[in-house]
Amino acid sequence: MPHRLKKAVDIALFVNIFLFIIKGIVGIISNSIAVISEALNSLTDIISSFAIKRAVHVSNMKPDSKHQFGHSAAQPIAGFIVSVFAFVVGINIVEESIKRIIEPQNVKAIPAVYIVLGSTIIIKIILNRYQHYIGKLFKSPAVNAAAVDSLNDVLASSIALLGVICIALGFKVIDGVAGILVAFFIFKTGYEVGMQNIDYLMGRSADKSFEDKIRNITLDIDGVNGVNDIRSHYVGNKFHIEIHIEVDKDHSTQVSHDIGNKVRFTLEQLEEVQKVFVHVDPV
Repeated sequence: MPHRLKKAVDIALFVNIFLFIIKGIVGIISNSIAVISEALNSLTDIISSFAIKRAVHVSNMKPDSKHQFGHSAAQPIAGFIVSVFAFVVGINIVEESIKRIIEPQNVKAIPAVYIVLGSTIIIKIILNRYQHYIGKLFKSPAVNAAAVDSLNDVLASSIALLGVICIALGFKVIDGVAGILVAFFIFKTGYEVGMQNIDYLMGRSADKSFEDKIRNITLDIDGVNGVNDIRSHYVGNKFHIEIHIEVDKDHSTQVSHDIGNKVRFTLEQLEEVQKVFVHVDPV
């Protein structure tokens, strides 16, 4: 596992454990479902961080006899599991929040609530930018999913903070409403992460711009007279490419084979590509 990628995952795990502890303590003391929901949100982040840590490790393992194309699918699988768990937690929060709306409870708007939620907003903004940078740098779907989650946490914490302010002003019912809104952002995270990783797991093909890039690179290689077919699909978070190239029919088998190998080697240097299969058509 690249050191910087491992470091990003470890930092997120430490931050989420810290936030879960302080939000859990303050949530219990204040009896605010909005803050308790935030603590549960951090719990999902801890589980997500553990899943991502393991997935990143597995995805960087070398191919073996049972996984001859490597283990890159580990990260999308982890991302999808995280999305399912987010929905389960969100449903539980909604149920408790509805009860609080029907029967409002006394909530203590202690100063620690404002400090914890305000700190969460700042910390998560910083974490989101860091995860976005690392996820983009290493093309990691798991870390990119964590970045999306961190951004949604900023919005959820903002809603929870607004709810506590309203409670302090005497609007007890707002606590339950804020809890539901926090759950909404947990659902939002689950949906966005799930949809992103379903594309990887279902083997979605590359978009037209990337296929055009493949075509142009191939046509620039000496000996390639044309490209008549390109097919692609995700295996994990990288593409497998099948490409049909046209070469001079008068070339020897060895020359045609060498041209095909050059195409394969060149395309496999692309960050987005794991494996290329070249079919040579003599014309």
